[in-house]
Amino acid sequence: MHKRIVTILMILIILILFSGYSFALSPSSNVIYKGIDVSEWQGNIDFRKVKEAGIEVVYIRSGQGFSYEDAKFERNYEEAKKNGLKIGVYHYVTARSVEEAKLQAQFFVSLVSKKQIDCKLAMDFETFGNLSKTQINRIALEYIKEVERLSKKEVVVYSNTYTATNIFDKKVAEYPLWVAQYGVSSPQDNGNWGNWVGYQYSSSGRVNGINGNVDLDRYTEDIFLSTREEIPEVENPKCDYEDRIKYKIKPGDTLSEIALKYSTTVSHLARINNIKNPNLIYAGEIIIISHNHNNCNNQKIYTIQFGDTLSEIALRYNTTVSKLVRINNIANPDLIYAGEELRIN
Repeated sequence: MHKRIVTILMILIILILFSGYSFALSPSSNVIYKGIDVSEWQGNIDFRKVKEAGIEVVYIRSGQGFSYEDAKFERNYEEAKKNGLKIGVYHYVTARSVEEAKLQAQFFVSLVSKKQIDCKLAMDFETFGNLSKTQINRIALEYIKEVERLSKKEVVVYSNTYTATNIFDKKVAEYPLWVAQYGVSSPQDNGNWGNWVGYQYSSSGRVNGINGNVDLDRYTEDIFLSTREEIPEVENPKCDYEDRIKYKIKPGDTLSEIALKYSTTVSHLARINNIKNPNLIYAGEIIIISHNHNNCNNQKIYTIQFGDTLSEIALRYNTTVSKLVRINNIANPDLIYAGEELRIN
């Protein structure tokens, strides 16, 4: 009898492992609030009708990157507040370094300064270019910490299930999760978070008061801030800073080629690395490369189209391929993909 029970259990385990079944991620509480998240793409929203449709919580996009404020942010905030909805705000992060993460965090908090927000401030970091997992998680953590420091409020991580499972690490998972996964009744377990405080289950919902599609969400009571005081006033970031990276010299490298690639000069590289003979460098050595970033508030985001090349994009925006490669951390300039986003000065 005992052997039979063991055999049955083993068969069940094998069926679970090979049937593609995955355990569901649970909500952090039994109390669930009906919600949506919106941006300028929804146009002018009638929040009175939204409220009457049973929506209780609305997350509003404040902006993107270093300088782009959502065209409907102020209107959405004022109208949602006037109609008694619980308000959250999110920021679309495009940072490609720790320094940029801090600047974008400051920009986010500057947009929501002096406002009364009900829900945790949301980091929407979902496009990564050629960043490594280590870089992605460092950027995410620095961004979160800077938002918390400046706003004195808690942060929630917005992520799809794939990224929550395969990209973000346990340190990022110490912060609550607002997860996106469509076509399922519950989001899948991702191995990092133990539960969710927000669940975006559709990107094609319909709600009275909104023309067209809108994201539909469920939120638990843990989405709310512990305190509802006004967010402290924070200025827009001054976008002048120096970014320093380490570069490992490869066989065949010359200092002039490295300088050209990173938009700097041989004399500058020789000076900061104490190189006595610029014509004599060795494979395997590490050198420091510094870049001065000015007026990052003038950066724009460009979505790559089918047939685009970096050289055509550079020509169109009066910049260079080397600059696009550097600020977007592109490993192969000949390999770009439609739908990816480029930052352009």
